[in-house]
Amino acid sequence: MSRPFVLLLRLALVALVLAFLFVPEAFRPLLEPFAPVGAPAIYDRASLLDLTISHLLIVVAAIVPATLISVALAILVSRPIGAEFLPLSRAIVNIGQTFPPVAVLALAVPVVGFGTWPTLIALFLYGLLPIFENTLAGLTGMQPAVAEAAKGTGMTGRQRLFQVELPLALPVILEGVRISLVIALSTATIGSTVAAKGLGEVIIAGLNSNNLAFVLQGGLLTGALAVILYDGLGEISRMTAARS
Repeated sequence: MSRPFVLLLRLALVALVLAFLFVPEAFRPLLEPFAPVGAPAIYDRASLLDLTISHLLIVVAAIVPATLISVALAILVSRPIGAEFLPLSRAIVNIGQTFPPVAVLALAVPVVGFGTWPTLIALFLYGLLPIFENTLAGLTGMQPAVAEAAKGTGMTGRQRLFQVELPLALPVILEGVRISLVIALSTATIGSTVAAKGLGEVIIAGLNSNNLAFVLQGGLLTGALAVILYDGLGEISRMTAARS
């Protein structure tokens, strides 16, 4: 498939999502066959645009700290002074993957209450592992000759890290962020079970009222956003790799 055609498909998907968010009524004829007789075909209990923005903000608010902590941890254990903490670090970042998100929500609610915080905690824990492992692979997979050349120029450890190692590892790190972001985008839908505002609210409303049109709206919007973000970050990753 040619690159211009792929770009055209991406732009068409973005335009379709924006059109649905700003003018959902225009899609009513397509969704009415999936709604029960007499029930609304378009979700009308809240603005789909507001729910989408809230959904994305929750994901970003969880992935940004997950990225900062994972990268910092990977840098630490890739240095001689922190190498002994590698097993402990792996155990910590694996916690999020070993606990089902629903279990994390159930454990977090008694501590932080209903709302956005339990979802943030679940998404943060889920985002750690891919970013940590990719950062570690990027930092430790550098060609020895490159490291020796950097040392040969008289660079300090800090200079080698920020001017050589991290720039070379950036495409691999971005790939980890890309994976975590897409996982978080999908997982965030369950946050609505604990009153977090997001697209999961539309899906749950559809399930409760047996309205398949609502379920389709929430599911398709979440899937389309995941594809757009995955492709967008993939493009950034490829551009970064080309520069490296």
